[in-house]
Amino acid sequence: MWDAKEKLARLDLATLPRLRFLTTTDFPPFNFLDREGRLSGLHVDLARAICAELEIADKCQIQALPWGELDGALQKDEGEAIIAGIAVTQEARTKYAFSRPYLRFPARFVMPTTSALNEPLYGKLTGKQIGVVAGSAHERMLRDYFPNVKAATYASQDMMFNDLKAGKIAGIFGDGMKLGFWLAGSDAAGCCSFAGGPYMAPEYLGTGLAIAVKANNPALANALNYALHSISVKGTFTELYLRYFPVSFY
Repeated sequence: MWDAKEKLARLDLATLPRLRFLTTTDFPPFNFLDREGRLSGLHVDLARAICAELEIADKCQIQALPWGELDGALQKDEGEAIIAGIAVTQEARTKYAFSRPYLRFPARFVMPTTSALNEPLYGKLTGKQIGVVAGSAHERMLRDYFPNVKAATYASQDMMFNDLKAGKIAGIFGDGMKLGFWLAGSDAAGCCSFAGGPYMAPEYLGTGLAIAVKANNPALANALNYALHSISVKGTFTELYLRYFPVSFY
């Protein structure tokens, strides 16, 4: 997500009394309660890594709230940042300053492992039936990016997965994160694998995950960008990411 050669300014946060991240408990694997009731997930580990990078671990706090209470808590200064998957939209930018995206969700093809294709896929997919969820952004993307493909639309992912395993379609196209979890699960039973590379298309799939702070606090957003950039360049983010996504969707 980051250019390793880019130089970002490090802000002095010595006078910052506290950096409290607000999140939820119902968005696994990003934030959830583990078997012992402890707040866990990629967002929790990432918040701690950010605080360590900014050298303010002693001022760092993480609090879980119901989704509907996150914005109110931030606006009342009961927290400084929301790390819970708030969509970066024009409307949201009127009340939040966002960090740069730290995770984007690519579209991916999945095919039977024995017939999985490599890039470039455009010509190789001509005439092949590819499953996609009907009415989804991925259907629009598939039809626009790969007009030579025969799109087979499905009302549900489960039906699509069953037809893929039965050999009724040549492959499927969808959200890389969800497909990665399916590939790693028992239902796939090792039948299939990613084919080709990830397709990043913000005009269809959004800009990804970012951290939200109050709109009048862009300095904190810049400090978070510095930390996120450093964590990425050092490889720390990759370690955290693979901890929760063992089948990488990239």
